[in-house]
Amino acid sequence: MPIIETAPFGLILWAALGYLLGSIPFGMVLAKIMGLGNLRDIGSGNIGATNVLRTGSKKAAALTLLLDGGKGAVAVLMARCVAAEDAAQLAGLMAFMGHCYPVWLGFKGGKGVATFLGLLLALAWPVGIACCLTWLATAAVSRISSLSALVAACASTLWMLVLGFSSAACLSLALTGIILWRHRENLTRLRSGTEPKIGSKKS
Repeated sequence: MPIIETAPFGLILWAALGYLLGSIPFGMVLAKIMGLGNLRDIGSGNIGATNVLRTGSKKAAALTLLLDGGKGAVAVLMARCVAAEDAAQLAGLMAFMGHCYPVWLGFKGGKGVATFLGLLLALAWPVGIACCLTWLATAAVSRISSLSALVAACASTLWMLVLGFSSAACLSLALTGIILWRHRENLTRLRSGTEPKIGSKKS
């Protein structure tokens, strides 16, 4: 846990700003702008980059990945620039929660992986890079996005400890727990061997 340095009102403010930033559904916005249809009616119905890829547009999927990751990073960096590390961690957490549970979409958002990686890169860049490499290595072997995300998330706390960012270990542990919960249906499909591979058009 970081040392609490920011005043309570400041923490509330950064929590709100982080949530609002994180709740912007870039996947749905890009799909609409680019004429790709309603993501809720495509594939898994998820608003993240993996489901955007199922529209057939690699450009839209890449932009969604960058923007969803970017909002997590921006929340952390803005709070760190103006306040302290406690505010940065809280803003990152709330950006992640905003993506997963956006008020604009009835609290039914994405699974948070890109936002998770983005905020890690801003919060502790060596850990962020290690988690991205963990995702890529798992994806190269398995070709399954959800498994790659789960392995990267589960490794994040270990990376925090190994690379010297123990003050953020509690945050990464909490984020990992939420990612596991958000992927509970994927876990069921992984156990049954029916989880779709990257780029497949899930029915």
